[in-house]
Amino acid sequence: MAGRKRKMLALAAAPEQSESVIKHSNLTDQKATGPLSKLKEHITCENAPHLETEQSHYFRNLPHRLGEDFFSQPCISLAKAFLGKVLVRRRADGTELRGRIVETEAYLGGEDKASHSAGGKRTERNTAMFMKPGTIYVYPIYGIYLCMNVSSEGEGAAVLLRSLEPLQGQPIMRELRAARRKEGSSQLKDKELCNGPSKLCQALNIARCFDRRDLASDPEVWLETEPDPSPTKPLDIVSAPRIGIESHGEWAKKPWRFYLRGHPCVSIVNKEAERQSLSGNVMNDLGPSDVQSETGQHNVKKT
Repeated sequence: MAGRKRKMLALAAAPEQSESVIKHSNLTDQKATGPLSKLKEHITCENAPHLETEQSHYFRNLPHRLGEDFFSQPCISLAKAFLGKVLVRRRADGTELRGRIVETEAYLGGEDKASHSAGGKRTERNTAMFMKPGTIYVYPIYGIYLCMNVSSEGEGAAVLLRSLEPLQGQPIMRELRAARRKEGSSQLKDKELCNGPSKLCQALNIARCFDRRDLASDPEVWLETEPDPSPTKPLDIVSAPRIGIESHGEWAKKPWRFYLRGHPCVSIVNKEAERQSLSGNVMNDLGPSDVQSETGQHNVKKT
């Protein structure tokens, strides 16, 4: 009798165990080919959201990985500090895609009318902007494209990653980008793979499920120090107005877009801003939140 009871219990548990295995397989098996499978890979996460602690611990201790201290700085300072750093995306099969950050935009929150968190407004979508520095904020635009941001010090402040210089994994990036383009389109050049915020997300397969994850400790995406040992000089950084926020009046004129001068992977070059920066005629690009943070008067809320 006891043996029969154990057998019945084992049979009852089998369907649940089988379903669990199928779900895990659906999340991790992305090796199918064809445009439809590539598109599915782009809009879904490759791995389960929470991996084993041992694996996460390994990725937190990579020698060139940037940790929490790097992200804990005012928004504009962080936007500039990102330039030259390398964004790494590790795929389910272990391959790594790398791109050097060459263009960013700072959104200060609070008084910044162009920010999703203007006036301190919190929503389900922008929650990541109010979380600790280094939190990833992924949001959709036009209902089909995604943009990747990283939170900084400051209430609701975050940095938009606009463009990358592809360094590793260009063939895979090209496939991921092709899955979202019209059939028969010409092959993309390397400089065209990540030269825009939504292109960046497509090329690195940054899906919506990366929202609210920690760039300082996540095992699938992280930031590394520059491959070039010589640091980026201030003169090499161009400060220009942000893009696509023309309806926000004076806030559209703030020079809070930063890019590396002369780099071919920058999305849009602003010749006037470059002339002004060379002549030293650059308007003050610090906002109230940054000034307060640097003087220690700004209370940063972290969740």
